[in-house]
Amino acid sequence: MKIAVGSDERTYLTDFVMEELVKRGIEVEPHGPLAGEGLQWADVAEEVSRRVADGECDQGILFCWTGTGVSIAANKIPGIRAALCQDAKAAEGARRWNDANVLAMSLRAVSPVVAGEILDAWLTTSPEENERENIEKVGKLEKKYCR
Repeated sequence: MKIAVGSDERTYLTDFVMEELVKRGIEVEPHGPLAGEGLQWADVAEEVSRRVADGECDQGILFCWTGTGVSIAANKIPGIRAALCQDAKAAEGARRWNDANVLAMSLRAVSPVVAGEILDAWLTTSPEENERENIEKVGKLEKKYCR
């Protein structure tokens, strides 16, 4: 598995998450300041989301101060279902019921311990088959309203 990871600033939390992914045998593709590039949150969200939407990466993880900005920007990219998750239950639900493919987290509100729990839930939960119809409806909404 290959995950694109981006943030508008490099912090202890971003480094922790990248190290944790590597420990789990996941290939990490850093973006923005995590790769030494001075990008703002909207640009980082676009880069990571394009990599996922184009199939170059299996999933994405984004960070900004609240996590809201990167999740909004990511969801503008066709094919992206980004979810802002503050805890493991939200991450589990985002994967189970929404087949979310980009995880957004707050640099301010998420601790490394909670981030580890979020990653556990995110990486071990699969979409429920009985939600497939709803997930497909989201794709149809995207095609209907996004140009």
